[in-house]
Amino acid sequence: MSTEIIDGLLAVLQWKVLGFLSVGVVLGAIFGALPGLTATMGVAILTPLTFWLSAEEGLAMLLGIYGGAIPGGGIPAILINVPGTPASIATSWDGYALSRQGKAGLALGINAILSTIGQLTSIFFLAVAAFPIASFALRFGPAEYFGLALFGISLMAGVSGKRVIQGMLAGMLGLSLAMVGLDPMTAYPRYTFGQAEFLDGISFVPVMIGLFGLAEVLTQISERNKTTDTPPAALGRILPRLTEWKKMIVGAAAGAGLGTLVGAVPAAGGDIGSVISWEQARRISREKEKFGKGSIEGLAASCASCNSAIGGAMTTMLTLGIPGDAVSAVLIGALMIHGIQPGPLLFRDKASFVFSLVFLMAFAAILIMAIGLLGARPLARALRLPNAWLWAGIVLFGTVGSYALNNAIVDVWAMFVAGIVGFLFRKANIPLGPLVLGLILGPMMESNLRRALILSRGDWTGTLTQPIVLFFLVATALSLLVPLIKRRKT
Repeated sequence: MSTEIIDGLLAVLQWKVLGFLSVGVVLGAIFGALPGLTATMGVAILTPLTFWLSAEEGLAMLLGIYGGAIPGGGIPAILINVPGTPASIATSWDGYALSRQGKAGLALGINAILSTIGQLTSIFFLAVAAFPIASFALRFGPAEYFGLALFGISLMAGVSGKRVIQGMLAGMLGLSLAMVGLDPMTAYPRYTFGQAEFLDGISFVPVMIGLFGLAEVLTQISERNKTTDTPPAALGRILPRLTEWKKMIVGAAAGAGLGTLVGAVPAAGGDIGSVISWEQARRISREKEKFGKGSIEGLAASCASCNSAIGGAMTTMLTLGIPGDAVSAVLIGALMIHGIQPGPLLFRDKASFVFSLVFLMAFAAILIMAIGLLGARPLARALRLPNAWLWAGIVLFGTVGSYALNNAIVDVWAMFVAGIVGFLFRKANIPLGPLVLGLILGPMMESNLRRALILSRGDWTGTLTQPIVLFFLVATALSLLVPLIKRRKT
């Protein structure tokens, strides 16, 4: 194990790798700081640009974007009460109130420092827990992988919020899109409508660019007449004092721990983790009445939590091949593009690469604090950039990136169609998370079920009653029923 750790560190300590990591963190901070430009969008748009880089260099930039966008999203949440990313929703509750009290600099400083602490906590969890989880997952065969994929797909009900039926329909659309192309067992064309371009299926990356990038542009254009607050001219003191640290330590610890655990739950993400952590911090605080009105405890808990969800989501994605959140879903595609298959075999066959990812995330977290403290004022000014420039840049990068994937114009059309679908879904308040889950996990579920049935010679009973499979089937049933029961009660 020590040899793999050293090899992983040496692979990261290259000027090019560290350079791409730094570029990624800066781009991530910009994507997060500009409202509407989320971490998912940044990773999806720039993934095709990493095709010509090595795996370490390309993933260094993408992990930098991932790690930099979440704390960057706290900047507009604090300054203008507009969360830059969904994970920054809880940050705005106390951060904006502090900004209105003339403590915008202090809120930005807490956001930068606690973001780093939260990410380092979750990275430690990844380094410690991932290998035991992967060792257990090595016992999985086709039947167990089918059960795991089925459970992952069932989470589309949980991530649909109060719109379960709409979310399930979106998930079915994702599953349908996943079936386009050649049959995984017989290589017979399915749903290609006689078009050779669809034989390889619908590419994942252009769809993600359309759903999260182009759809956001269309949404912002349709709402361009809405006005938002302008950031304050003076930020004031940035670093918290010792007395403030004493107040924050309990909330920060609770946020980092809960955020990591919630992030490890497939499809949960930092937005859910930050809200849960904020509420738990309020319950244990001696100054409950200040929460939502400028509490540094509440801000510390939300900042630590939404960033600690990164390591938790990466743990689930790397060990089981199931995305922990939308960004890790796009990262699965990026890993596959570079010839790396997430899952337990990755830890057995490429342990040094796993440690490279751990070191990359740790270095990114340290860079984030430096950029957050030194770049608070420049990033605040970036909020004044004309929206038209941003929209043009997103469409340009998305088009080039989609075409570069396979040098096929059909991928560009897929991006535009996905963008229109994503825009209509947002207007109809239909969640996109289930569609992503269906598109990613559909092939995994289908191919492993058919392999399991071939191995058991069509014995459904023997396939589905194996202990691990049975556990996932029960978990799937609970995942589907609990949201419906809650909906009936409300």
